[in-house]
Amino acid sequence: MALDGEVLGPEAETVDPDDEAKVRRKFWPTLKKAARHIPFTQDVVAAYYCAIDPAVPLRVRGTLLGALLYFVTPLDAVPDFILGLGFTDDATVLLGAITLVAAHITTEHRQRAEKALAD
Repeated sequence: MALDGEVLGPEAETVDPDDEAKVRRKFWPTLKKAARHIPFTQDVVAAYYCAIDPAVPLRVRGTLLGALLYFVTPLDAVPDFILGLGFTDDATVLLGAITLVAAHITTEHRQRAEKALAD
């Protein structure tokens, strides 16, 4: 049973540092390519800040990092280079993850996202 948007099982006690490093490295370049295709870009950036926040529960971070890893990985269900369709699967996965853990995306995460997008 999932509580508070925590969708990973009890075995998820750590976040894979390699996954987090890959998301940190590839997030901004991928977002720049996809921003015009994803209508909820500010929510995606807020989710990024939530995912890298060590104060957020590991299950939430793991859920968001998994979705963000799918977003930054070029091999997925619908290749990102297909015009008009390439980021639809990424957007679906991201929106689903964000919806599941929305209670953990704080005002601070949203403010950081707003500031990052304004720069």
